Amino acid sequence: MTVSRFALALSIALFCVSCSSPAPLDPPTAEGPSGAECQADSTLTYGNFAADFFSSYCIRCHDSALSGADRNGAPGNRNYDTLSGLVETGSMLIDQAAAAGPSRINTFMPPSAPRPSDAERRQLGEWLACGMQP
Repeated sequence: MTVSRFALALSIALFCVSCSSPAPLDPPTAEGPSGAECQADSTLTYGNFAADFFSSYCIRCHDSALSGADRNGAPGNRNYDTLSGLVETGSMLIDQAAAAGPSRINTFMPPSAPRPSDAERRQLGEWLACGMQP
C-alpha cells in the first residue's frame, strides 16, 4: 500500500470512529439516564417532594443567591432553588446526575455528604419522569 492510500485509509478509519462516538453527557462524568418511569398512581410533586429534596442535597451549590467560589464549581445557570430553575435545567440532566430507576442509580451529584438514599433517588427519578409536577 502506498503512503497516500495508507493516509486515506487511516483518515477514513479515524473519521468513522469519531462519528460513532456517543455525544458526551452534561456533566461529562454523569452516568446516563436512570430509566425511571412515571407511575400512574404517583403523588410526587415539587411541593411535597422535590423542594425538600433539592433543598437538602443541591442548593448548597445550585442556589441562585450564590456566586463565584460559593457555588463550589456549580455552573451559574444551574439553579435548583426554584421549580423554574429545575425546569430550565431539564429533567434529563438532573436524571443523569442524581436519579435512580431500573437502568441505573446515578450518584454523580451531590459529590459529598449529605447524599440522598437510593430510595430518595428513585423518587427523584419518578418525579422527573412524571413531568416535574408543581
